[in-house]
Amino acid sequence: MFHRYKILNHERGLLFREGDFAGVLRPGVHWYLDPLLKLRLQVVTPRDPWLVHKDLDLIVKSGALQGEAIVADLRDHERALVWIDNRFARILDPGLYALWTSEHEIRVEVLDARSMQLVHAELPAILRSPGAAAMLETLNVSPGSVALWFRDGAYQATLGPGAYAFWKGVGKLKIEEVDLKELVLDISGQEIMTADKVTLRINALVAYRITDPLRSVTEVDGAAQALYRAAQLALREAVGARDLDALLNGKDALARELAAMIAARAAGLGMTVVTLGIRDIILPGDMKDLMNRVTEAKKAAEASLITRREETAAMRMQANTAKILESSPTLMKLKELEVLEKVAGKANLTVVLGDEGLANRVVKLL
Repeated sequence: MFHRYKILNHERGLLFREGDFAGVLRPGVHWYLDPLLKLRLQVVTPRDPWLVHKDLDLIVKSGALQGEAIVADLRDHERALVWIDNRFARILDPGLYALWTSEHEIRVEVLDARSMQLVHAELPAILRSPGAAAMLETLNVSPGSVALWFRDGAYQATLGPGAYAFWKGVGKLKIEEVDLKELVLDISGQEIMTADKVTLRINALVAYRITDPLRSVTEVDGAAQALYRAAQLALREAVGARDLDALLNGKDALARELAAMIAARAAGLGMTVVTLGIRDIILPGDMKDLMNRVTEAKKAAEASLITRREETAAMRMQANTAKILESSPTLMKLKELEVLEKVAGKANLTVVLGDEGLANRVVKLL
């Protein structure tokens, strides 16, 4: 008729009478009168902090766990973070939980998930836990970038570089990561006709930076592609208004004009144009040959002009020298002697000089 139950120091007893929870038996010896055998004892160990039982709701409602366990009864919008012995253990989703406190230091932090974003000082440890992936949507924003956070289509915040976590199942989450570093658009292979009907191919580069991330995401679907189209149209407009010579001689002016043309469009997309340059101007084959011939003719004409200028200068110097010799007989004599010196170096000469000068009295004796 009497039943003896012994509970060890590391144990607890869950006593049920006819299916109803009757109480928690603490360490020691317990005697119960049970003539009809209606009692049932289940021994558990608090060494495992998690009290898992099919009748946990009955156990909790009895109030018998007071001072023995921490109870967490989470509603649909609530989540809980559990630390065991100062180490993060797991994330709890909505439901009823009980954790023994006699053998371990237990800390349970209940959070409202309706805010959607999980902000916590120990977020890295939380994200490393085994069940975090099932409960949280994680995001890592790289340096030089920001992330735009939208909830159910509504903008919430701009997130800087770092790690972030969002609760699953409490709303539709959308993250748009935006690179704030300087980027380059390669506008290549543009077939354009100039004002004088010459078709050529132009390659350009546009360096830009996103200055308003929210506008770059919400104003247009693909801000970089929109800027590319704007630069492409501006290039066609500017080149089509110039003839070939003006285009070849004014690439820098063309680049400045293009930058000014697309600056307003870029600002509307949340961007700033840093630089714009014309990389290549490629002419058709026949036009290349024609321009090479023109260049060759110009260079030949320039060379001929330089030769004529030098000849004219030489003749002018000779005329000046003749005038000086004519006006100075002594200089004339010296000039004659220089000529004699050069001739004497190449042949044996006998020279007879008279009053009338060398020109009338040179006799060659071999």
